[in-house]
This record gives sequence, structure tokens and C-alpha cells, in this order.
Amino acid sequence: MAIRKKNNKNPPVFSHEFVIQNHADIVSCVAMVFLLGLMFEVTSKVAVLFITVQYNVTISSNEGSEETTLNYFHHGLKDLATVFFYMLVAIIMHAIIQEYVLDKINRKMHFSKTKHSKFNESGQLSIFYLFSCVWGASILTSENLLSNPVSLWEGYPHTLMPFQMKFFYISQLGYWLHALPELYFQKTKKEDVPRQLVYISLYLVHIAGAYILNLNRLGLVLLVLHYFVELLFHVSRLVYFSNENRQSGFTVWAILYVLGRLLTLSLSVLTVGFGLAGAEQQGLDLAAGNFNVLFVRVTVLAAICATQAFMMWKFINFQLRRWREHAQQQAQKKKPVSVKSKAKKDKTNGVNGTLSSNGADSPRSRKEKSS
Repeated sequence: MAIRKKNNKNPPVFSHEFVIQNHADIVSCVAMVFLLGLMFEVTSKVAVLFITVQYNVTISSNEGSEETTLNYFHHGLKDLATVFFYMLVAIIMHAIIQEYVLDKINRKMHFSKTKHSKFNESGQLSIFYLFSCVWGASILTSENLLSNPVSLWEGYPHTLMPFQMKFFYISQLGYWLHALPELYFQKTKKEDVPRQLVYISLYLVHIAGAYILNLNRLGLVLLVLHYFVELLFHVSRLVYFSNENRQSGFTVWAILYVLGRLLTLSLSVLTVGFGLAGAEQQGLDLAAGNFNVLFVRVTVLAAICATQAFMMWKFINFQLRRWREHAQQQAQKKKPVSVKSKAKKDKTNGVNGTLSSNGADSPRSRKEKSS
């Protein structure tokens, strides 16, 4: 897979500029090595660890006279290899979307440097959030988690997951891990790096926490809810870049953002604070995947509440900054009008003064002239 931008400059091989310009080709070659490993018996066992989902468990169930087998999966250390491979896939997809979609739109719109970087960020995240929302919603529907909220904590620990749910978590971890090298590949400004690192770390900690602590059902519901709100924000920003007069999407997003934070806290407290606290299986059992102890529950709730408080603080600052910018724009619009009217008034007074100084005939002056 060749993903190479046309550039007249040929940087030295293995220089920073060479790696940045050709990072998608380099990563594609690395991913191809794992795929080629499937073709040979000697390397196939290693390649399978990176490409396929591990820890398969087959359960037989008797429904009537027929015996059916169901495949489930649990997590383990081998998942790190799978996450690494799909991180490479995410880097390749990022480059394809950037070059063949976003760069073409940028060339047509002629954005400034600031809008260019924000447009790329919103474009990439909009596609990812849309894909994740549709995928996550389909899992929630197939597993009947929305119609039966009690299943969020009933039967804990949820060590066994269907294929789609496990692959969803593997893909999520791979995507947010790929965002770390993308800071280098995309030449992110130094002042933007801390902000990017904070929200990437928050995603990784919360997704990995839900995956490891077997809170995968609650984590899936909260992820879909959060991704839907974030999708609305980035789509509104893309619309705003195309036409700055269209800002109604931000108002809808602001309302849903606050409701999303409240719903996240409510579901978390209901599941962890009440559901797991009243569950039959209490105690710490690493072999069984049971983390239902008071310390873990308090830690999980504290992490979720602290994150939601941090997000609300950032949201309030964002809204205050927008209101200040809007007020400044309104003041700048009013100021030229007042200056223009004042200049027009001075010009009129100047004309009248000129006429008077040039001896414009008033009734009194005509009378004096006739006498």
C-alpha cells in the first residue's frame, strides 16, 4: 500500500522529515510482515497472536433437542500484541483519510494554519466517532443492554465477551494508542501537545480500566454516549469552518454535553455504587476476574467523577471564551459604525463651515449688499 505525498524535496533517508513524509509506507510494510507471517507454518503461530483475537472459549448449550456452541472471549496479556497490530492499522487509516479526503478539502477551502489543524483534527475524529457510535450501538442492541439495564451489573464479573465486544475494545485501545505517534507524524505544535496528551491518556485509562476490571458493559454504554456528544461537537465545528454563520450546532452540543455528564454519573453510581455493592459475589479474586471490593468501587467512582468534573471545568472555560470572543466581535462591529457616522457628521460640518467662509448668501448679507 503506497501512501506517498508528492513533494519535490527529497529529505535524507531516515531523517525526521523522511520518516514523517513516509510514515504510512513504513508502517504499511511493518503490518505486511505480520500478514506474510500467516503464509508460513514456522511464523504463523506468532503472526496469529497479532492479527486475530485471542482467548477463545467455546460454550455448549442445549436448546430443546439441538446442541449449539457459542464462542466467547476473555482478556489476557496476549491482547497487547493484538492491540499493537491494530494500532498500526489505525496509523495507516489515518494517513489514507488525511491524504485522500481531508487534504483535498483543505486545498479547496484555503483555510488558515490554525483552521487547517483544527479541521484535520475534527475531520479525523468525526469519522472515528461516527464509526464507533454505529458499531457500539449495534453491540448494545444485539446484547439487549439498553432494554435490560440491570444486565450492566447483574452476573458480575463479566469475564466472557462476545467477539464483537472484545474486538471493539481492542480497536479502541489501538486507535487511542496510535494517537501518540501521530503527534510526531502530524508535527503537532508544542503548546498543543500537553492538551492532546491529557485527553489521550484519559481515554486510554478509562477504556483499559473498564476492559481489565470486567466492567465492559458499563464501559461500552458510556463510550457510545460520550462519542455521540463528541461527534456532534466536531461535526458542528466542521460546519462552522465551511460557514461561520452556522453556529446552532454548538448550542445543541452544549445542552447534550451537560446532559451527557449527568447521565454518565447517574449510570456509574447506579451500576458501581448500588448494583455491584449489592451483588452476591463480593471479594477480590484475580483468577475469577472479580474486583468487586469496596476499594475498587470507590476508586472507579472517584476516577469517573473526577473526569466528569474536569470535563465540565473545561466546558465552562470554553463557553466563557466563546462568549468573550462573541462580545469582542460585536464591539468591533459597532465601533466602525460610530466612527463612520462621526466622520460623516464632521464632513457635513466642514462643508457648512466652508460655505459660510466663502460668503454664502444669507438673507442678512443679501440685504446689506442691496443697501
